[in-house]
Amino acid sequence: MSTDEAVKTTLGFGDEKEYSESEFKELAALYESTLGKISQGEIVKGRIVHIGDNEIALDIGFKSEGTVAKNEFTNLSELKVGDEVEVFLESIEDKDGQLVLSRKRADFMRIWERVTRSYETGEVLKGRCVRRIKGGIVVDLLGIDAFLPGSQIDVRPVRDFDALIGREMDFRVVKINHPSENVVVSHKILVEEEIADQRKAILDSLEKGQILEGTVKAISDFGVFIDLGGVDGLVHITDLSWGRVGHPSEIVKLDQVINVVVLDFDAEKKRISLGYKQLQPHPWENIETKYPVGTKVSGKVVSLTDYGAFIEIEKGIEGLIHISEMSWTQHIKHPSQVVSMGQIIDAVILSLDKENKKISLGIKQLEPDPWMTLLQKYPIGSRHSGIVRNLTNFGVFVELEQGVDGLIHISDLSWTKKIRHPGEVVKKGDSIDVVILSVDVEQRRISLGHKQLSDNPWEAFADSYKIGTEVEGKIVRIIKKGVIVELPLGVDGFVPLSQLSQTQIRNIAEAFQVGDTLPLSVIEFERESKKIVLSVVEYLRGKEQKLVDEYVAQHKLPPVTLKDTMSVPPPPSSDTPPVPESSTN
Repeated sequence: MSTDEAVKTTLGFGDEKEYSESEFKELAALYESTLGKISQGEIVKGRIVHIGDNEIALDIGFKSEGTVAKNEFTNLSELKVGDEVEVFLESIEDKDGQLVLSRKRADFMRIWERVTRSYETGEVLKGRCVRRIKGGIVVDLLGIDAFLPGSQIDVRPVRDFDALIGREMDFRVVKINHPSENVVVSHKILVEEEIADQRKAILDSLEKGQILEGTVKAISDFGVFIDLGGVDGLVHITDLSWGRVGHPSEIVKLDQVINVVVLDFDAEKKRISLGYKQLQPHPWENIETKYPVGTKVSGKVVSLTDYGAFIEIEKGIEGLIHISEMSWTQHIKHPSQVVSMGQIIDAVILSLDKENKKISLGIKQLEPDPWMTLLQKYPIGSRHSGIVRNLTNFGVFVELEQGVDGLIHISDLSWTKKIRHPGEVVKKGDSIDVVILSVDVEQRRISLGHKQLSDNPWEAFADSYKIGTEVEGKIVRIIKKGVIVELPLGVDGFVPLSQLSQTQIRNIAEAFQVGDTLPLSVIEFERESKKIVLSVVEYLRGKEQKLVDEYVAQHKLPPVTLKDTMSVPPPPSSDTPPVPESSTN
């Protein structure tokens, strides 16, 4: 309704002009002056002029009336025409030229003013936790939604937010965002204020050695935080137990009430170091009576090193099983061959050092020492069969039975062969027959022989290889000083370089090949050192020139006349050194 229409209606201005135009304008101006000064975005008072089915008409002293939906009034049954109510003027004129009013917005603004005032003054407001959201809880604060972060609920961490839903609590507004109309509240700040005096009293009365009761507030990898009633203290992981602790949660649980002792504190930084294990008896007290030497114990493998395994007998008491105490017979290279982490095993107390808190344990002592009866099972000279387990430059390790090994020295592999490495005779995994040569119980060693399975043939060789005997030999190895040949009866002999030709041989490997057969004559035989020295030169001495020429041609040697072979005296013994068993090409 326009101003002119309102004036006409008010003054009864009809079809017939009761007032002149100047009078009408004067009256209209007078009418407008009677209207109140109102602005958009304010709370205004209005008088109910009509209550309809869905809306209530209000006169707010403006040139036109406004309406508000009935569902915006919470006390609808109490309202009647003529009552005054507060509404919020959202817009002076909508697209239809009507006032836009809101009762809900008016209620919100009154609450917002109250919340804003409480933020400025620090006033405590009551609210109800209505629902859980990410990071916290939505609180109904005087009818508007406020956010309560999880970290602002209590001084102690709250793990079950759902338990707070529906509960009324006191809050203080800690943050307001006016443009977005967001409110953040805190309950923790009120709790902290309440316990401030209590915290001060605790800090003032702290003493080293003092025993306090506290609640497990938080658990981390390095320790446990204890709430002492407004003041937090830390029990480091090393002060939780006398024994090994993988994680603090193995010892205590959240919200558990425990007694702790004050180890140290810094009043300025408010840091308190607490101990839990210090209230428990030290496990090494009276240990000599609890675990005397020779006692059989059971424990868990808690650590493996190159030299042994640490066993936890009980919390705070550990012993070491040295690698040498794991088996009577096996050569253990690493304790993991026998035990594994976390395994429960039995052991025997070997020694106890209370002062240095060291216990030596053994597991081989759980069984009789097999070496004490080994001589009965493996007497000297007895024959056995074993499996080749390892080859070294100096011999062969043979397993006689599980955990019982013996060594065949390289010199005891063959009577007749000059062996450079055991691999020339046997391979890993082969079965081999042996003779027991000796058993050293103290050093845990068994000496074995293989060649001793047969008689020493060198007694018979003395007749077969007399000096001057002519034989054929097949080259089996070429060395710097000559060649090694295999003779009849399977024995090896040595032909020095000087006995291969009367002329100088510049490159023995070019003139002679492995597998070549040489005509030879025995020039030296030593039974004790098992040495046979032979000579081609001696064989050819006095033979037909044809044989000499064939030999020279076969090995591409410089020509040699029969006269040359006749004129050369036999070599002295010093020219025919024994062939070392470790000689190389």
